[in-house]
Amino acid sequence: MYSSNLIGFILACVSSAFIGSSFIIKKKGLKRAGASGPRASVGGYGYLLEPLWWVGMITMIVGEIANFVAYIYAPAVLVTPLGALSIIVSAVLAHFLLNEKLQKMGIMGCLLCIVGSTVIVLHAPEELSINSVEEIWELATQPAFLLYTASAIAVALVLILYCGPRYGQTNIMVYIGICSIIGSLTVMSIKAVGIAIKLTLEGTNQAKYFQTWVFAMVAVTCIIIQLNYLNMALDTFNTAVVSPIYYALFTSFTIFASAIMFKDYSGQSASSIASELCGLITVLSGTTILHSTREPDQPFITDLYTPLSPKVSWHLQSNGELWKQKDEDGQSPNFITVVRQDYFN
Repeated sequence: MYSSNLIGFILACVSSAFIGSSFIIKKKGLKRAGASGPRASVGGYGYLLEPLWWVGMITMIVGEIANFVAYIYAPAVLVTPLGALSIIVSAVLAHFLLNEKLQKMGIMGCLLCIVGSTVIVLHAPEELSINSVEEIWELATQPAFLLYTASAIAVALVLILYCGPRYGQTNIMVYIGICSIIGSLTVMSIKAVGIAIKLTLEGTNQAKYFQTWVFAMVAVTCIIIQLNYLNMALDTFNTAVVSPIYYALFTSFTIFASAIMFKDYSGQSASSIASELCGLITVLSGTTILHSTREPDQPFITDLYTPLSPKVSWHLQSNGELWKQKDEDGQSPNFITVVRQDYFN
């Protein structure tokens, strides 16, 4: 393994440990906040006043900083797949702290993630040598990557404006799709900013180039969007379902974007590329198995009358007469329910 890749590998592992833990801590914070106000999944922001959520947020920030530095030293095709380790951490912690049970096949999925990550690490390409942020700007403005960027933004807008309000509460792919697509652009801009900081610290000031600030603004914007929709996904669906699907989509989009922008696979042998793809498929298989062993949370009921109004049931008594009963009324032993339950205010 190249020396710079080794540094990136260690930082990516540390990052995964912190990020995997943050999923669980933030989930517990979201649950506490949802118990006393509107949930994040329905547009509530009460979690911002919940200390436990902020602990999770700080943990995630530490992990993201480590991940940020890892992208400076190693290519995205090495760093991003190692995010599978965060899935293992979150699945194990969810088993003990959130009572989201990890089955035997889930353990098998974790092992596959580890094996696949190992294969990827052993065959990862060397990081591209870049001496100026202007070089990154040239890579970002090549026609192929501009086409990818335009397509990603268009799909994200459709998911946000059309699919989100209609299917966000029932289809897990909506919120996670937004996070993953925008996330691929986040990684590209974060990597550009990281390289600019590294070059500046080495004595070549990159702050004088407007491209550095453009990359920084894009990174901040994308991160805010990601966090918002990731919170909504975590608050709506089971953590052990969100983590692997988010990882699989995010990794795929990021590797694809990096291959276009930084030409990560240029100069590699066919066997190395095949090994990396096999490693990626192994990791994705592991996350799929881990996902298939878990049951999603029950969907949150957003019916306006459900939490506010008492419930009425219609029953048929033994003498053939209809009888209306509220939930708080005692039940009579001589009736049969035949019609429906209604809500009223």
